[in-house]
Amino acid sequence: MANKLISEMGLPTSITNIFAARNVTTAKEALSLTEFELMELLDVGMARVTSAVAHISEIVSPPAQTALSLMEQRIQNEYMAGHLPTRLKGLDEALGGGIPFGVLTELVGPPGIGKTQFCLKLSLLASLPACYGGLDGHVIYIDAESKFSSRRMIEIGSMSFPEIFHMEGMAKEMAGRILVLRPTSLSEFTESLQQIKISLLQHHVKLLVIDSMAALVTGFSVTIVACCVSTSLTAHIVVSIFLGINLVEYDQGPTRQHSLGWHISFMKSIAEFSRIPIVVTNQVRSQSHDKTSQYFFEVQSRDETVDDPTRFDSHLVAALGIHWAHAVTIRLVLEAKAGQRFLNVAKSPISPPLAFPFDITSSGISLLNDEGKEMKGPQINTIHCQGLFSELL
Repeated sequence: MANKLISEMGLPTSITNIFAARNVTTAKEALSLTEFELMELLDVGMARVTSAVAHISEIVSPPAQTALSLMEQRIQNEYMAGHLPTRLKGLDEALGGGIPFGVLTELVGPPGIGKTQFCLKLSLLASLPACYGGLDGHVIYIDAESKFSSRRMIEIGSMSFPEIFHMEGMAKEMAGRILVLRPTSLSEFTESLQQIKISLLQHHVKLLVIDSMAALVTGFSVTIVACCVSTSLTAHIVVSIFLGINLVEYDQGPTRQHSLGWHISFMKSIAEFSRIPIVVTNQVRSQSHDKTSQYFFEVQSRDETVDDPTRFDSHLVAALGIHWAHAVTIRLVLEAKAGQRFLNVAKSPISPPLAFPFDITSSGISLLNDEGKEMKGPQINTIHCQGLFSELL
């Protein structure tokens, strides 16, 4: 609007001609001068200058909006964008319908708390037929820590959706939509992202899961699985790499180094481009009293004796840092206090910080109640693992 021509703004012909004669042809040129400078340049009185500037400003300035209109516009945009319902009633209500499309949603918490269980359930929901409330699409599941379990997915599906998993051929068809990729390094993950963006529309992908980003960044090595088949009495899970990438070849060439900032930007562009939910898991690290940091799972990997496990509890923070934290739109923290697991909405543009107690059952994560307890102050960013640490050792 700043480059809109003054001659098209409906000013009186006399003042429009004066602007043109002085070579002031656009709104930007007129508004970049003070009223005194315009009065001198145009050789007209202050009243005429003030009237002309007010008229130009009114035309090129965006109209003012009320808080109500902005809220209604946002609700409409979110409705059009869509959500992946989690089937956890309290959480879905807090998030306006579920995991939102077009943005990054992060699951953060200590090992064994239930992040992968959550991802498995979301994968099933995304592949579920639309008539059963699913997205009826494919899922790309990047399994950086080799935690994807076809056996566990069958169990979750059979207990959650028995009417589907007991239908002839339906479970196999649905499970075949979940496509697993296991990169062994950050460089392989980088190459995979390039291919994923191309494949999203071709394969009707409705969900991208990265489990976990912290493992990729810290360089944990995992194995490549070309095809994994698991059989049960009523269903088959067929998991395959469908992108046509020979991951082994990447180790033979020069390693491409990319900063985490590049990956953040690229993943956000994928989410916005494809309008699908992207769910990324993140680990926690311990912040010791001397301000040095180490990942929580690195402590467990050593033959060390922890005399006071609670010392980790008050110093757990999400891995990957502030830059990453600002990049995610939704942050869900999974933690444990005195042995009770909690799912916390720690960051959301539409929900206050809420905590929901949950259990892990044969059908996956289950909220103990749908009334989230509002968190305040340090509770929002504090991550606990009380009572969970001893279970993992």
